[in-house]
Amino acid sequence: MILITGATGVVGERPQRSLHRRGVPMKRIAGVTSLVFAGLFAGFLTAVLVLELSLRRFDGTVYTQVRLAELDSLDKLAVATLLPALISTAVLAYRSFRTQARWPSVAAFVLLVFVFGLTLAVNLPINADQAHWTVQSPPPDWAGLRDRWQIAHAVRTAAAVISFVVLALAVPPRAQSSAVPPRARSQAEPSPARSR
Repeated sequence: MILITGATGVVGERPQRSLHRRGVPMKRIAGVTSLVFAGLFAGFLTAVLVLELSLRRFDGTVYTQVRLAELDSLDKLAVATLLPALISTAVLAYRSFRTQARWPSVAAFVLLVFVFGLTLAVNLPINADQAHWTVQSPPPDWAGLRDRWQIAHAVRTAAAVISFVVLALAVPPRAQSSAVPPRARSQAEPSPARSR
């Protein structure tokens, strides 16, 4: 409660309003947030996969040059989309755990955790090695490292896309009539006396 005071003392009390009391439950916020960030992350991984597959026909110098450009800032974008997706999906799974809707959110969260683990185990160590490559002389085993990275990336891309699809099916769109507050809805609807 917030107390409003005047010159003579306490005038009245004004209750604090939580998001839930305003008609926006935490589960809904977590659902939309997880859907947005999981979609951004899956789209980002898909774009990188397309780029990587298009590089397969080039030699080591071209591949190294493009990978060094990718490694400049794309890791930051991955973190900026994966971490909010993980956190919001965890909140969604927690908030829906005792409901029938728990399995899709739990499955999406498990898939995102798998993506995170695969990234830590395979992709990031290869990224660290590739950051030290030189365009003029890539290492002799560059194609083998590229293949390992691309296979792991294809697997994590598939898992991220499936996670996004599961979330998209689990987070239903909000009904349009409930999007308008009741007070605004009653003002927008014509009264029976006016419609004649």
